[in-house]
Amino acid sequence: MLATLGVSIGGLIATSAIQWTSTYASAADFECASARVLDGDTFDCGSTRVRLHGIDAPELEGHCRPGRQCAPGDPYASTEHLRQLVSGVTVRCQQTDTDVYGRAVARCTAADRDLSCAQIDGGFAIRRYGMLLC
Repeated sequence: MLATLGVSIGGLIATSAIQWTSTYASAADFECASARVLDGDTFDCGSTRVRLHGIDAPELEGHCRPGRQCAPGDPYASTEHLRQLVSGVTVRCQQTDTDVYGRAVARCTAADRDLSCAQIDGGFAIRRYGMLLC
């Protein structure tokens, strides 16, 4: 009887943990049917501002704060490349963090292509702010 009780309690604990884990994981996942690109590493997904995980894209004119080492390159080309990647497709994201500005930091894909990696591969961003395997 004690063995049966132990198995039952163990099963309940395992089931609760599985449900909690899957609920927690899905809370960090979101989709965006119409992303509005702001620059080469940031876009709006509805009311959520998203910063792409692990990259830094060139800043638009006037956006590189004094004393900050900003990413090299053409900010307009970087922005346009990201805009093309998300145009007409659903963007799927998994939030990894929240940055100091309150933006969701996320790994995102569009048409099964990782957006951070696509920006790096195209020369439109550099690796920065954490580990990124492409």
